[in-house]
Amino acid sequence: MAEHDENVVWHAHPVTVEQREKLHQHRGAVLWFTGLSGSGKSTIAGALEEALHKLGVSTYLLDGDNVRHGLCSDLGFSDADRKENIRRVGEVARLMADAGLVVLTAFISPHRAERQMVRELVGEGRFIEVFVDTPLSICEARDPKGLYKKARAGELRNFTGIDSVYEAPENPEIHLGGEQLVTNLIAQLLDLLRRDVIIKT
Repeated sequence: MAEHDENVVWHAHPVTVEQREKLHQHRGAVLWFTGLSGSGKSTIAGALEEALHKLGVSTYLLDGDNVRHGLCSDLGFSDADRKENIRRVGEVARLMADAGLVVLTAFISPHRAERQMVRELVGEGRFIEVFVDTPLSICEARDPKGLYKKARAGELRNFTGIDSVYEAPENPEIHLGGEQLVTNLIAQLLDLLRRDVIIKT
């Protein structure tokens, strides 16, 4: 990571995080969905955003494929590029949480060290690791983008779960069984957000 120029100074905002959260009537937070490709991360995150929107919660969903169309369009899938992808998303998610939003992210983010990096960036109490734990066999059977088929055929290298490791979370804030009905999973997530006093509704 490049060092900061000595002339680049952090400026404090006149409006505080607490004031922004009061305006939104809920706390800012980052829900970091992690799991294998095809585990259901994006589907669950999208359904949760819909549920939160209906409750009047200000949200934003950062999806792995979407950010690679813009913010991270210059990155590939090497270990270094994947790490930088997660770092950039973590920085954006932190800024959005500071703005008082409930940010939902859906990224494989296979390495514990990178997820820990984002946790430290966002801060304890505002970072919620959501492990969507779906067996590889089910993810591969779903294969919505045909990626597993390409990986098995040798057409796609460094694919997580096939020839690249996925380090499962050891102590996530919530552990979801990806085979369950989405409605059940959303209920579990809303219960967690209420318990942690992220939302009050």
